[in-house]
Amino acid sequence: MPHAQTPDSVAPVRLIEIGQDEVLTGEAVALDVQPLGFFLRALGTLIDVVIGVAVFVIFALVATWLGSQGALPASVFGIVSIVLAVIVMVVIPTAVETATRGRSVGKLVVGGRIVRSDGGATGFRHAFIRALVGVFEIWMTLGSVAALVGAFTPRSQRLGDLLAGTYSERTRVPALPPALPGAPAVLAGWAATADVARLPDRLNRRIAQFVTQAERMQPSARARVAASLGAEAAPFVSPLPVVDPETLLRGVAAVRRDREYQALVRETQRVAALTVATGIPRGFPERDSGH
Repeated sequence: MPHAQTPDSVAPVRLIEIGQDEVLTGEAVALDVQPLGFFLRALGTLIDVVIGVAVFVIFALVATWLGSQGALPASVFGIVSIVLAVIVMVVIPTAVETATRGRSVGKLVVGGRIVRSDGGATGFRHAFIRALVGVFEIWMTLGSVAALVGAFTPRSQRLGDLLAGTYSERTRVPALPPALPGAPAVLAGWAATADVARLPDRLNRRIAQFVTQAERMQPSARARVAASLGAEAAPFVSPLPVVDPETLLRGVAAVRRDREYQALVRETQRVAALTVATGIPRGFPERDSGH
């Protein structure tokens, strides 16, 4: 006879905290993404508008030349103007964003890409809605409506983004900082058994920042900061090696970094053993890095 499940045997519910710059996909994968800032979005839009105006002028000049040659009757100039406006303001932006998965010339310049609200790649429907609404909020109002709405939305979304369910994602993420050097040779044996787990995170960040910038500091300031940080870190280090303050800080930073990296590797291995790793979820664009 099966035993009834008691409250103590019920698996605890784990709450997953989603940060402000994270997007939870349909596969329950949290993506760390950064929306493009307001001013970069405005610059990218301005570039696209200038290109659109240039294309419209070129088409208008060609239509005028055809009219002067008698190939285009003067009675159809009004219709031609409307058709050209529709092509420039709706057809071309829709075709470009659909073909490039959300990247136009202006977005390429500022390092942005239009993606869905869940971080996935956009399609024809999203591009068409954005272009259609853009006729009003960008062209007819000279961008004032787009700027006003974008200034009061968390991801600088304009009206077309809100209706299409999209936003502009930053694709150029900064390069990772250089790795901290390893523990000094004099502390090689100490690093294998040292206990630095009680070191506060804020103090650890200050030590890591000092180790990274020490070579660029004046000798007097370098020695003073090293002595101050060493005195703060000493109560949290066991055993405390008999070395100068800067050597102590370099050893503490290296040990703390190596231990945290090993913990992350073990956690990743445990997660990989419990889940099926499929890489980037289907339909999600790749992100540039190192720019």
